[in-house]
Amino acid sequence: MRFSLAAATLALAVSAGSALAADLPSKKAAPLLPPPPPPPLWTGFYVGLNAGYTWDERGNVLVNSPASIWAVGVSGSGVASPSSDGFIGGGQIGYNYQFGQTFVVGVEADIQGIGSSGNTATRTNFLTPVTSTISASKQLDYLGTVRGRLGYLVTPTLLVYGTGGLAYGQTNLSATVSQSAPGGAVGSSSVSFSDTRVGWTAGGGVEWLFLPQWSAKVEYLYYDLGRTSASSPLTFQGGQVGFTTVSSQFKGHVVRAGVNYHFNLFSPPAAPVVAKY
Repeated sequence: MRFSLAAATLALAVSAGSALAADLPSKKAAPLLPPPPPPPLWTGFYVGLNAGYTWDERGNVLVNSPASIWAVGVSGSGVASPSSDGFIGGGQIGYNYQFGQTFVVGVEADIQGIGSSGNTATRTNFLTPVTSTISASKQLDYLGTVRGRLGYLVTPTLLVYGTGGLAYGQTNLSATVSQSAPGGAVGSSSVSFSDTRVGWTAGGGVEWLFLPQWSAKVEYLYYDLGRTSASSPLTFQGGQVGFTTVSSQFKGHVVRAGVNYHFNLFSPPAAPVVAKY
């Protein structure tokens, strides 16, 4: 009887201990969740400034004045090579959208003024008995573009991209042909053209997000605004003796650097809170 009572008491004590242990709070560690993906740093609007250098691919100006004021077979035709290279600077505005952690697409519009010098060239043809002097001028006042961009993120803050789209600019082209002979007889013709031309552009660049809302870029663009031409009568002593035509292509290269301020639409999420017991 004593043995049975002791066994029952021991069984009751073990049962009570198990129930008490079940009611105690668990000391298991909270499950470790994977960190959230980094935010899309490039998505949003931006504005910026740029500056660089532009140079003409086809600088030659063709001047065609086949007639002579004395009808002696001496023309005032020729090729002049004025330079329209120079400093370029302006601003841009655009929008980016980041896909995942790899690609960025966007659209950008910009406009730049061009400060060129030495954009007039003169050549003289000494053909007896007539001397013909050709003076030609060529200039691009400003250049603007509206382009799409497609980029690849080498790192979360380093973007390599290609770009292309529409280009437009104010083109100016002029020429003067003067013919003179012994005795002081002079004939002349002047022709000029000024217009906003529309063409295309393509290029690429690298952009680095060096602060959360600031980036710096280096970019190359090729532009083609087509060929322009104009004509004017060649006169002598009030009478027309022919026509002078001037033509040239407006196409070239731009290398520039810029800085952008980004109005980010997304910000990094707050760090998760893990409860402790």
